[in-house]
Amino acid sequence: QVQLVESGGGLVQPGGSLRLSCVTSASMFSFNIMGWYRQAPGKQRELVATITNSKTTNYDDSVKGRFTISRENAKNTVYLQMNSLKPEDTAVYYCHARNYYGIEKWGKGTLVTVSS
Repeated sequence: QVQLVESGGGLVQPGGSLRLSCVTSASMFSFNIMGWYRQAPGKQRELVATITNSKTTNYDDSVKGRFTISRENAKNTVYLQMNSLKPEDTAVYYCHARNYYGIEKWGKGTLVTVSS
């Protein structure tokens, strides 16, 4: 059973930075796309950023220029570098992966709180 495990969440002041990590229990080449989603209290889960095996990236407009998604295949890890954090970035952040057959996997999430 493939697992995705997130880490790196926490409490940060507005304007601060955090780096989230997602480690997969299978080779990342098992998936054709990986990404990060987030869900704020009372809201639906939304896409934050994705990265393909060819390292093509995509970002939600709300995080463009502030967040960077990257991958380190040798460590089976996807990262989300978050800079210039705002209170509205507060949410549970979930790692997501989809393979070539359309099968999806989700991590359990890591909480990011942006507050002074």
